[in-house]
Amino acid sequence: MTYDSVFRPGLFAGQIIIVTGGGSGLGRCTAHELKSLGARLALIGRTQEKLDQVRRELGDDDTFTVAADLRDEAQVKAAIDGVLAWGGRIDGLVNNAGGQFPAPLRDISLNGWNAVVANNMTATFLVSKEVYLRWMEHNGGTIVNVGADFELGMPGMGHNGAARAGQTNFTYTASVEWAHSGVRINSVIPGFIASSGLDRYPERAHDVLRNVKHRIPLKRHGTESEIAGAIVYLLSDAAAYVTGIALRVDGGLHNTGKSSFYEMPDHDRSKPFNGFPLYKTPKVLE
Repeated sequence: MTYDSVFRPGLFAGQIIIVTGGGSGLGRCTAHELKSLGARLALIGRTQEKLDQVRRELGDDDTFTVAADLRDEAQVKAAIDGVLAWGGRIDGLVNNAGGQFPAPLRDISLNGWNAVVANNMTATFLVSKEVYLRWMEHNGGTIVNVGADFELGMPGMGHNGAARAGQTNFTYTASVEWAHSGVRINSVIPGFIASSGLDRYPERAHDVLRNVKHRIPLKRHGTESEIAGAIVYLLSDAAAYVTGIALRVDGGLHNTGKSSFYEMPDHDRSKPFNGFPLYKTPKVLE
């Protein structure tokens, strides 16, 4: 089964692209699309077994996999050592790895706060900096960070909101500081995406996850392929003059946050795109 990408075949032929969090969810889907477009892939994540499963799905023994805790600078350095020893270059980086949990601020421990900030902000910084210093500073390249919408606050997940604000601000800053090296860096901001990550949320969050579509102007959850497509665009030459942006892929959800006087009508006019033949609906949405 071939990934049904809207992009031209061979778009990334000869390029080496790292995908962190490549063992599941958005990272897995993005890896499949990039592979279908000719990229050589390096997948980094916490669990070697998951990474190896994706390599088997891709049907390509050349795909490089390495397990690492990306919050740990020494492990990040070792992972990038491995990528360069394997491939000799790094043309693109997708910082997709992350994780969070719902909790009000009053109930978040210091350990919980630090873990989410490290997962979703510090890891992006460590991997990006290492890739920049080791390859992109002298050779150019493209970085895409996968974040979350923080601009109206994130009640119920304040640690994640703080981390994602920092992650996106890092994107803005690096887009200026690294431009002279021929490096572009952007963020993709997913809305509520029907990905396997939804099944990791506790049961108390399931009703919110199911019913949020009624707040979304397009009246549905997004697909993994719709996020992968945004990532691919920002990695591609079509975005050669695009740097330092945060591209929302959320069905218009952000734009309803300040609206108190408009009631969105129900409809089924928005048709999802799903080019990933191995995609499965999260159990929480079945």
